[in-house]
Amino acid sequence: MPLSNEEKILEKLEQILKILAIQVGNDKSAGERVHLLRIAGLDYKTIAEILETKTQTVRVLASQYKIKRRK
Repeated sequence: MPLSNEEKILEKLEQILKILAIQVGNDKSAGERVHLLRIAGLDYKTIAEILETKTQTVRVLASQYKIKRRK
């Protein structure tokens, strides 16, 4: 079954989001990138897709970054 116009628009917006998110913090560490993407409102699953890694890895990076910032 073909996609509706709304579904096509949603797909394109998701692609744009990923392209923009990839550019976030290219000069930053993985933990900093995760932090910036979380501030932007993205969930762990979406960040994992963008960074081409597992959701659990993103959670660990976020946790390690928070611990590092406290020191």
